[in-house]
Amino acid sequence: MTDQPDISGRDRSDGAVVVELNQYRQDRDPVPVTFHRRELDAILRIYGRMVGEGEWKDYAIDHLREKAVFSIFKRSGEMPLFRIEKNPKLAGKQGAYSVVNTHGMILKRGQELPQVLKVFDKVLKLIE
Repeated sequence: MTDQPDISGRDRSDGAVVVELNQYRQDRDPVPVTFHRRELDAILRIYGRMVGEGEWKDYAIDHLREKAVFSIFKRSGEMPLFRIEKNPKLAGKQGAYSVVNTHGMILKRGQELPQVLKVFDKVLKLIE
């Protein structure tokens, strides 16, 4: 037994196994889920607006194996106020994008990020 991952490859006549490097890397370290540029643009546009209003102060981006998470903080030492998550495994079912609050409740979920981000749009009120 070795600590090497079990990768199928081509057997050579001398008994050695030839494995392509890109296949080895992909099997050993799967590529994490990331936000694309347009997705980040949409998220950062809302983030910038809320920072300008003084409601949000900090953010963090995590690229994990199963999902990408954009966390929004009021103060950097606290729990995130909101998490914008991208989970491609849910794309065919409930939608790849979701907005989750501090308590873990899903505020909005959908197939398209701009629709999901509308949860942050404020309703204008008439002031007399």
